[in-house]
Amino acid sequence: MSPPRPLPLDPIEEAHRQWVGHGWGDVADGMAAVTSLVRAQQIVMARVDEALKPTGLTFSRYELLMLLSFSKTGALPMAKASARLQVHPTSVTNTVDRLEAAELVVRVPHPSDRRATLIEITDAGRELVALATEDLNARVFALPGLPPDRVQLLLQLLSEFRHTAGDFDTEGVAPVWSAQEN
Repeated sequence: MSPPRPLPLDPIEEAHRQWVGHGWGDVADGMAAVTSLVRAQQIVMARVDEALKPTGLTFSRYELLMLLSFSKTGALPMAKASARLQVHPTSVTNTVDRLEAAELVVRVPHPSDRRATLIEITDAGRELVALATEDLNARVFALPGLPPDRVQLLLQLLSEFRHTAGDFDTEGVAPVWSAQEN
């Protein structure tokens, strides 16, 4: 299947023009920013999905496997995984169910908390996530769609946006991509 042909105009720019024309000029830039972010996310996710397709992983399953592979023991409590991935515990449970069915993770009792369950990555999970990471690094992360200096600017802006939205709190320490550090 060939990629769709580019449109002869930017539909978000046209929507902005329409917003202004309908008397909503004071919020037209915000509408265009939000719509652009949503469209950019769609473009990026299509590239990620294409790179992950041979592995059978979704991005959420990939993220959980990577989180486990980065942990010292290869295991984390479900609640901690949920917090670190910034998703509802039910989402983690569903993701773990699918990964467990594929024998990429196992649930194990927490050694010191009977109420908690650990998610542990299997050797097969480590192998698959390593292959998926190679593909993502080569096909998506190495080519994010902007030159390196613009990627740094984008990271700075998105970090500021996420911080302002309450996504994280570094307690007065400037985030890595802070404008104060550049």
